[in-house]
Amino acid sequence: MASSSVVKTLVYYIGALLFALLTAFFIFYTVRLLYVTRGLTSIRVGGKGAYVGALVFPLLALLFAWATCRCIKAARRA
Repeated sequence: MASSSVVKTLVYYIGALLFALLTAFFIFYTVRLLYVTRGLTSIRVGGKGAYVGALVFPLLALLFAWATCRCIKAARRA
């Protein structure tokens, strides 16, 4: 029974690490997008995807940060 608990805790911590890495990636990519487009003021013709990225990347970062917190809490309970 104790072995199952250790494995479960390890899986939750690995999940937390992966979600934390995804969070860091999307934070980096949001900052990069805002830097490259000079705060969305300098966008190429047809570059409307920058607006989508400026909305979606921070939302994904928040989602993955929330998942990281949930995995850590679950690992501590396991």
